[in-house]
Amino acid sequence: MTPCVLRWRTRHRATAARHLDLLAVAVLAKGYRFVKLYRAEELPGRPLLLWVFAFGREHRHVRVAVGVRVTSGGAWGYFEDGRFLALCGDAEAAAVRVDAVLRHRMFPSTW
Repeated sequence: MTPCVLRWRTRHRATAARHLDLLAVAVLAKGYRFVKLYRAEELPGRPLLLWVFAFGREHRHVRVAVGVRVTSGGAWGYFEDGRFLALCGDAEAAAVRVDAVLRHRMFPSTW
């Protein structure tokens, strides 16, 4: 790869990681646990993901894998399985959406 492409990919990954760090703080405040799958330097080609977990009774556990990407308008957005959650400038709104998705997966009648 050319140095220009490598610089762009590095800057892109660093920006996405910063946005996921902000979301991690917001979901931690809501009481969720998470795994940062974007800090693994041994997986440089993998998409950057933040897995957020909800642990329930009777071994009912669910997770949401949140990624970050540039939207068509040029802004950064949080996405879960291709579904837009919120713009990256509002980690609190994204945490509320993650909370809603996790609650729905734990209790399907809550959607």
